[in-house]
Amino acid sequence: MSELQRTAEELDAADPLAAVRGRFVLDDVTYLDGNSLGALQAHVPGRVEDVVRRQWGELRIRSWEESGWWTAPERIGDRIAPLVGAAAGQVVVGDSTSVNVFKALVAAVRMAQEDGRGGGAGPVRDEILVDATTFPSDGYIAESAARMTGCALRPVAPAEVPGALGERTAAVLLNHVDYRTGRLHDLPALTAAVHAAGAYAVWDLCHSAGALPVGLDEHGVDLAVGCTYKYLNGGPGSPAYLYVRRDLQPRFDSPLPGWNSHAEPFGMRSEYAPASGAVRGRVGTPDILSLLALEAALDVWDEEGVSVAAVRTKSLALTDFFLRCVGEYVPDGRVESVTPAAHAERGSQVALRCDDAGEVMKRLIERGVVGDYRAPDVLRFGFTPLYVGFADVERAARVLGRTVAG
Repeated sequence: MSELQRTAEELDAADPLAAVRGRFVLDDVTYLDGNSLGALQAHVPGRVEDVVRRQWGELRIRSWEESGWWTAPERIGDRIAPLVGAAAGQVVVGDSTSVNVFKALVAAVRMAQEDGRGGGAGPVRDEILVDATTFPSDGYIAESAARMTGCALRPVAPAEVPGALGERTAAVLLNHVDYRTGRLHDLPALTAAVHAAGAYAVWDLCHSAGALPVGLDEHGVDLAVGCTYKYLNGGPGSPAYLYVRRDLQPRFDSPLPGWNSHAEPFGMRSEYAPASGAVRGRVGTPDILSLLALEAALDVWDEEGVSVAAVRTKSLALTDFFLRCVGEYVPDGRVESVTPAAHAERGSQVALRCDDAGEVMKRLIERGVVGDYRAPDVLRFGFTPLYVGFADVERAARVLGRTVAG
């Protein structure tokens, strides 16, 4: 047994989250792709079977009330809220991340433009700034939102946002963690800069929620969105969520008003009147099967008493150890980390630049180490502290070293 293997054993033995691993369906594969799709929890299939056989099969339409289907988007939103640092009543679950980005960004621009009109002589807010390194879908949505609202769209690197803000800026769409590199951006400072310019901040939390503290309420974030199938382990295609800060809810003007967000959804009125609270973020009938699978997946946080702080501590330890193991096992010059070494700038993944990354990842998967590849040359490894252990980390780096050495 090598020194690094002994170290991994010691770290696993001292890990306060080690017992949580037993709640997940895992096998001999070293799974480091939870930043794309989280692992299945063992009790979720039984919960989904109950939803299908009893709630749908026996109660049928009665389940909208008796099984709590109708209120599930807000109820489950309240369970996600503490994981992103929000009080209850500000998160609603439903639709995809892309749809929620659209809702949030257009609503942010509308509020900014309303601010200008309200002052009588305020600046014309006709510009949207978007993270230049954003996930493509966010960029596509931002471009469409700009056209819809009559705004110019300016791609800007997150670090350059403070200098790019101006009196014409209406809204800024940013990623908390860069999906390629794993870089963690400074949410508190960037939000403060956006507010100082009189604009609204919209944050994409897909690669941070469930892996590290966010602090939406603490830092005064206006609007935020995120998916639930990565570090929240909600399942493939599980619904996303939308955060609307409490004081902004009366002004949240969704570009997708649907009957589920109506003040009287069963009144069947031809005129739209928005509901109060975060319910304004709903659109149409929720996807109940995926929604309730997600609800079951969130049980681990409450039932195991898992804190986001503990998850963050382990995340940093896992990624530190992985980088150490890569340094020991991988031949010099074969890979290069593009993930920041500084803890304050690192999410819960490590991205390694490798000339033949696509082929290397294919061989890694064949050898039982699952990460993923991002064109043109990045190997991504995601570390979900709820079920990834230090032995997994050591094995992944050891197999990587053998693979790239030929």
